[in-house]
Amino acid sequence: MKKGEYNPEKRGEIVSVDAENLTSRTKVIETIKETLGCKVNLQEADIIVAGGRGLSDTKGFDLPFELAEMLGGTVGASRAAVDEGWIPYSHQVGQTGKTVCPKIYIACGISGSVKQLVGMQSSDIIIAINKNPEAPIFNVATYGIVGDLFEVLPLLIKKIKEIKGI
Repeated sequence: MKKGEYNPEKRGEIVSVDAENLTSRTKVIETIKETLGCKVNLQEADIIVAGGRGLSDTKGFDLPFELAEMLGGTVGASRAAVDEGWIPYSHQVGQTGKTVCPKIYIACGISGSVKQLVGMQSSDIIIAINKNPEAPIFNVATYGIVGDLFEVLPLLIKKIKEIKGI
């Protein structure tokens, strides 16, 4: 839609409406509550497994959710992942999301923009998994794994299952 031109002489009419007596043609057929498999209480979580643009799509978040569930943690996300629509805003960590300070923060496919780092750099332990060895996330990481997260996370999940006897 094209923006209309400003006309200082145009005036609108103010109309008062009694909303209580209005009828709606909208009908609620079903309410579906969004559930994603694990709690979303980022600020109280001891363990956060966060995903970024490196996860590629909504399906890419399956691995972080599985790992978070195994570790008793929750899933966080970068703004890029939220903006892509892969995960709800309630999971967003960073300057425009939640500031967190978990015992362990696992960054999967997160480059480490300043806006992301502001929200998580006070974590006790930061584990970064990224295939780009120059990613800024490695500058704040306690431990860094340079590799494809789609290869690293399944191996990590498999090892945890072995340790837990699952």
